[in-house]
Amino acid sequence: QVRLVESGGGFVQPGGSLRLSCAASGSAFSPNLMGWYRQAPGKQRELVASITNGGSTNYADSATGRFFISRDNKKNTMYLQMTSLKPEDTAVYYCNAQIFITNYWGQGTQVTVSS
Repeated sequence: QVRLVESGGGFVQPGGSLRLSCAASGSAFSPNLMGWYRQAPGKQRELVASITNGGSTNYADSATGRFFISRDNKKNTMYLQMTSLKPEDTAVYYCNAQIFITNYWGQGTQVTVSS
């Protein structure tokens, strides 16, 4: 059974940085696509950034230039380095992994940006 475990969320002041991690386990196959999504209160879940197993990346406009996604295929772990954080980045951040045609989700980690 595939399991995704996020870590690294927390409280940070505007302009600060956080690094999120997502560790995948339970599959003999490395996810072909992994991504970070977020959901703020009262809003729909949205894509923040994604990365293929070949290292190709895609970012939402709101994340471009501030967030950086990476993955370690040997460890089946994905990261999101978030810099210059803004209050509007406050949300629950979810890890997503696609293995063949099946999508898996983590439980989410809260990121709060506030002064």
